Amino acid sequence: MSKKKILIVDDELDMRIFLSTLLETSGYQPITTRDGIDGVSKARVGKPDLILLDVMMPGEGGVQMYRKLKTDPELALIPVVMLSAVEKKSFYHYLTMLNSSLSCPVPQPAAYLEKPVDPNRLLLVLESLLSQA
Repeated sequence: MSKKKILIVDDELDMRIFLSTLLETSGYQPITTRDGIDGVSKARVGKPDLILLDVMMPGEGGVQMYRKLKTDPELALIPVVMLSAVEKKSFYHYLTMLNSSLSCPVPQPAAYLEKPVDPNRLLLVLESLLSQA
């Protein structure tokens, strides 16, 4: 059985190392990148089973990447777990405000976890989402 591929998009090197080590030791195949532009490219090429996406990144941030993913027919069905130091309610408020100005609203992510991320909780969320796919 092939390992499930998970794309990690986070600008912090220590977070990419933490997440990729956690995923690799848990039987997943991590793919890492540090920004949203490269993240979309790696999603197109690598066809990950799931994406872990940081919200706050310089340049092409997580929200912009998330919008691109959800409006791209090839990538829209990939579950996305948002990871951020931003409170969940603040992110959902921002998403609501963003959607009020769009003709085609962006759906909520499959899950949203606040940093620091509890490794056991993250693995449970991943297991649940990947078993639904």
